Amino acid sequence: MPDAPIPSSPSPAKTIPPTSTPAPAAASPAPAAARPDTPARQEPVPAKTPVLAITLGAIAAFLLVAAVLLWSLLGDRDKAIVQSQNRLDQAQAAVVVLQTQIALDKTGIARSQRRVDEAKAETAQHQADFDKLKADDVILQADLEKARAISTDFQTQMEDAKVASIKHQGEVEIAQAQTAVVQAQLNKARSDLAQSQTQLAQAVATTSDLQGKLQDAEKLIAKMQKVPPRS
Repeated sequence: MPDAPIPSSPSPAKTIPPTSTPAPAAASPAPAAARPDTPARQEPVPAKTPVLAITLGAIAAFLLVAAVLLWSLLGDRDKAIVQSQNRLDQAQAAVVVLQTQIALDKTGIARSQRRVDEAKAETAQHQADFDKLKADDVILQADLEKARAISTDFQTQMEDAKVASIKHQGEVEIAQAQTAVVQAQLNKARSDLAQSQTQLAQAVATTSDLQGKLQDAEKLIAKMQKVPPRS
């Protein structure tokens, strides 16, 4: 691509043909030849030819320098065009990269916005949960105050119960002593009851024995009454 502008460079060479201007000078001797009556003093005219040649050479040199300069300028222009084209290509490539980056950034921004929205929703949910917890905390605080009041009341009752227990400790000891005495009496009564039961059993056995003997005696008496007396 940098070599494309070079074919336009031969155009400065076309400016060299102005060197054909000496043609009128060469044509000037023709009228002299056509007029034979021209005085001989006009022969020094050819002395102007070096001046004209120098002028033409100077013009040709000027045109050559101009052509070289123009060629150089055209070369610089071509280089500038190539550099500009390269810069344009680089700029276009950079624009493509920037457009790609912008597209990626837009995608990232959309993703970030979605995350921000999700974070806002989560924050709102957390705030609602926090408010609910605060309300529950107020209720729990009230229940805690009630529990503290009940605990204080129960503590007072426990202290009263301890005082009453200490107060009735002597009565309990007396009751325990009386219970021991009653227990001893109960044990003695049980022993006496067992002894009485033994005696009762013996009495029942004696009574049964006596009842048998009494029946035997009654039978003997009845038998003796049936025997007739002797005359």
